[in-house]
Amino acid sequence: MVDTLSKMKVENRSMTIQIIENIQVLANKNNHFKEKQTWNFHKRQPGYAPTPLVEAPQLARQMGVGNIWIKDETRRFDMPSFKILGTSWAVYRALLSRMGTKVESWETFDDLARIFAPLRPLTLVAATDGNHGRAVAHMAALLGFHSHIFVPCGMAESRINAIKNEGAKVTTVNGTYDEAVRQSALEQDDRHVVISDTSWPGCEEIPTWVIKGYATIFQEIDEQLARQFQPGPDLVLVQIGVGALAAAVVQHYRDTDGVSSPKIVGVEPTTAACMLASMKANQIVTLTTPPRTIMAGLNCDTPSLIAWPIVSKGVDLFISIEDEWACQGMRRFATLGLVSGETGAAGIGGLLALLHDPTLSAARASLGIDNSTRILVICTEGATDPVAYEQIVGTSPYAISK
Repeated sequence: MVDTLSKMKVENRSMTIQIIENIQVLANKNNHFKEKQTWNFHKRQPGYAPTPLVEAPQLARQMGVGNIWIKDETRRFDMPSFKILGTSWAVYRALLSRMGTKVESWETFDDLARIFAPLRPLTLVAATDGNHGRAVAHMAALLGFHSHIFVPCGMAESRINAIKNEGAKVTTVNGTYDEAVRQSALEQDDRHVVISDTSWPGCEEIPTWVIKGYATIFQEIDEQLARQFQPGPDLVLVQIGVGALAAAVVQHYRDTDGVSSPKIVGVEPTTAACMLASMKANQIVTLTTPPRTIMAGLNCDTPSLIAWPIVSKGVDLFISIEDEWACQGMRRFATLGLVSGETGAAGIGGLLALLHDPTLSAARASLGIDNSTRILVICTEGATDPVAYEQIVGTSPYAISK
């Protein structure tokens, strides 16, 4: 296999966008049986329903493309983000592993709580910028366990309170998200299990299960498009923090022949582009400057060890954007009646940058974007910080209606 890596840096007035094009394609088997295994698990979770796939033809006309679909993950199992999908599957698999024996068949989560009762007392531990930790706390309460969530200094009070409302103990770390990850890892013992969505040497299995859990999103999309007699997307834009969601995108859309349709674009904040920096170095690197972005869920300084080989080989284009592009994305979503947080709008923000920055014509050409291109973006979270939302969009998130 011949790998080609081209790099370019472009400036647009006050916004700097860094792009790396990776024409290397991953020959990664797309195992739909395993994807459906996680989907069937989620269907037994209380309150399951597929999240909407919103078609936005007017937005597509404004942007000069064929169609735009938005997978709306702002309300999933009464959680404000997609994170509960990876978390619930990882918790389930981790607890099965703790049992050490084959468990009886089950139908409901009440059955699971009874089956896992011998493990108590047990505490589920996580580090978070908000959504993952809340999902871990929610799963712990659902199954009758305690939870302890580590958060970085400066996290929005609304996000901390949401985690506490799930019954968790919350510890604020004097440092970044990655410092919170390091602190949470120290808790692992016989009575504590760390449910991490990023990975490091010695912590690979649970983050792998988190990635597998996200497959439900794309199984739903396939079914929703099939019901509309619509073909799949030509282009997918996906947010990258540590890379778990992007890894799930690659695993779903790449086949054994490495066919690169749809094209996949990874979007990071300029000030927290750890995957982009790693691509430039051709190895995992940690950012030397602490990441600072309003896209809190992407505020990461090191890619996941598990996600790195999948994402680095399977994504066609990496782009980093200034925070203002995410703000523009939030405003565009609001015109559709879709309330998105800053991280949730990163994908559409990346699309806006690609389509409207005149210095990115080469990137657009490499992706083949034209007035027939069918595009998928994922709105990964709702307005988890209502105060910030109102400051950015100009109206309360509670005033937006579909």
